[in-house]
Amino acid sequence: MDRSALPVARYARHRPEDTLLYQLVERHWPDFLAALAVRDRHLPAFVREEFEAYLKCGRLEHGFLRVRCITCHAERLVAFSCKRRGFCPSCGARRMVESAALLVDEVIPREPVRQWVLSVPFPLRFLFAAEPAAMGEALALVWRAISAHLLKKAGLTRATGQAGAVTLIQRFGSALNLNIHFHILCLDGAYALGQGRPRFRRVPPPTAAELDTLLEQITARVGRHLERRGLLVRDLESSHLDRAPGDDAALEHLQGHSITYRIALGAQEGRKAFTLQTVPATGPRNKPYLASHAGFSLHAGVAVRGDDRKTLERLCRYITRPALAEGRLALTPQGRVRYALKTPYRDGATHVVFEPLDFIARLAALVPTPRVHLTRYHGVFAPHSRWRALITPAGRGSRGSVTGIRTPAERHRAMRWAQRLKRVFRLDLATCEGCGGQVRVIASIEDPLVIARILDHLERRAALPGQRPAVRGPPLGGLG
Repeated sequence: MDRSALPVARYARHRPEDTLLYQLVERHWPDFLAALAVRDRHLPAFVREEFEAYLKCGRLEHGFLRVRCITCHAERLVAFSCKRRGFCPSCGARRMVESAALLVDEVIPREPVRQWVLSVPFPLRFLFAAEPAAMGEALALVWRAISAHLLKKAGLTRATGQAGAVTLIQRFGSALNLNIHFHILCLDGAYALGQGRPRFRRVPPPTAAELDTLLEQITARVGRHLERRGLLVRDLESSHLDRAPGDDAALEHLQGHSITYRIALGAQEGRKAFTLQTVPATGPRNKPYLASHAGFSLHAGVAVRGDDRKTLERLCRYITRPALAEGRLALTPQGRVRYALKTPYRDGATHVVFEPLDFIARLAALVPTPRVHLTRYHGVFAPHSRWRALITPAGRGSRGSVTGIRTPAERHRAMRWAQRLKRVFRLDLATCEGCGGQVRVIASIEDPLVIARILDHLERRAALPGQRPAVRGPPLGGLG
């Protein structure tokens, strides 16, 4: 069904303080820090800032915008968001919508796309979390192997053609475990490059033998590279990481337990996390387009037609979704945290259960290192590719558009929050619900004294008989 034909929904402000996730973090975050301090463990500043910012996200008490209809002068307050990348569901949804819209509208051309998903063994997940530079180097090797495979099938070489892909680095698994893996949205073919405009050559799906060969190449190249870097030691029987503990020992402790599905804090520390098995166990499932080797797995079974932009956007949203889904979170009668798995495990497990402090530990392990890009562009989509402006729908590239004149559609502009809500949920914040007039921001309120006076005014107004709550704040001139 066409979403544009659906009626616009009525907006209701998100109240994070009413959600179970917020209540758990607010109650147990101080206890978690105290439990670490007893063991002389201290989290890095960026993890502490993530939690502190989340507790202020969406709360009017910490600042907001005043927006007013220019016709009827009705007002509403829009709270500030934390804009963090770890576990905030609201900001994660914002980023999901913006990223998916950017990729579909401005980056990926109307050519067929295939998703390649590469998972790595537990030791490499820990290495990539602790040393993002090694993760970037490994991803470069993975892309080189996949692009060589596509060029060969298209009858091209690196001198006569080029492939293109966007990698979304996903850091979480279904059980809130730290699981760094790569979702590579790759054009299902390659461009033949010459004097004129690039011509796309589609290739058939990979065969089982091709996937096996490709994965063996990837595992061998990544292993050799890490061995040369002194991060991996291999002998005749096994291989292991050769890495000294870093400066953030407390965070690495949490990450290691999260990766291996173990409890990180409390009397049960080191044991496997408790799971609920509510459906019958199933045997191993043979998935098409899946190869496994030495703890690595490579899946290439999801493909989208070039003209199917809605399916492509759904796929982009799926791989850029937030780490935590609030609808899958619940409390048990004993006060433990129960989280539903996206799909049951083969042993029949459908839920994972945490003690509250261990749940906070899982969230802390998911916080990414600052200034590490989780979206990477390859081949013709690379930032400095000479072909990018000719291939991307928005004509974005280091050389500008073909004509040298960029239209508004070709100039990237981040979507406003109102545009994101309307695109996904059919919520229109730019239009007044009462009269249909245009809504504009009239003030940014950040001073604690002014915030307190406005909220106090609205609370008193809401208490009056026959008054609607939170319609309009007092004029700023009357607050001095």
